[in-house]
Amino acid sequence: MSFTVLIPARLASTRLPNKPLADLGGIPMVVRVAQRVSEGVPQANRVVVAADSDSIVQACAAHGVQAILTRQDHPSGSDRLAEACDILGLADEDIVVNVQGDEPLMSPDLVQAVAALLQTTPQASMATAAHAITEVADFANPNVVKVVHDAAHLALYFSRAPISWWRDGFANGIGSLPSPAPLRHIGIYAYRVGFLREFPRLPQAPIEVVEALEQLRALWHGHRIVVHVSEHAPGPGVDTPEDLARVRAILAGLAPKL
Repeated sequence: MSFTVLIPARLASTRLPNKPLADLGGIPMVVRVAQRVSEGVPQANRVVVAADSDSIVQACAAHGVQAILTRQDHPSGSDRLAEACDILGLADEDIVVNVQGDEPLMSPDLVQAVAALLQTTPQASMATAAHAITEVADFANPNVVKVVHDAAHLALYFSRAPISWWRDGFANGIGSLPSPAPLRHIGIYAYRVGFLREFPRLPQAPIEVVEALEQLRALWHGHRIVVHVSEHAPGPGVDTPEDLARVRAILAGLAPKL
């Protein structure tokens, strides 16, 4: 099995300007992401950064990382990925894995797992990942996206609400976790390229708008998403200056690795 890893990277960020170029031990963050995947996932036939700025492309080139320049006006990351597939000349039957450029601690094993799962699940257009929730606070947190799947590990629904919910849960409030443990969605995706080209053209779904979750558009239009359940949570991503400081500490060995 072979596949392509695409790493979308854009300079604009309201909470952390120029985030892809943030310094992590002397290396730009997006370069660290690409290097980690390249070194840890030998099954990937190439790892490519899809950038919206020449400065990102140049930073990648300086470290031997392949990068391509995409348009700046894409409304979503999936649009940028679709353009990248066209630039690279990928076939509809090819598989790409989307690793975010602000995930320098993303597990290479997880990248490999979602690609392999999509390869062996022909009825699915996408693959993603999840892990068991162990803290009540995470179950109640709307910023923690949850997913439920069927017996074939095909997603039934994603939500910011606490799901799945037991019948008498409202009687006592969210003071405990249901059993079996609910699942937290991990934001990594593998796509069939043909579907990725189609996805940005699909109309937004009402449930997507309500939940503010783009993956619900795929379910609404009848596409299946297969879910790999990981035993471990991924390392923290970088959205804020505080996140950046935390990841710097982990990489410097000043905090335990997650």
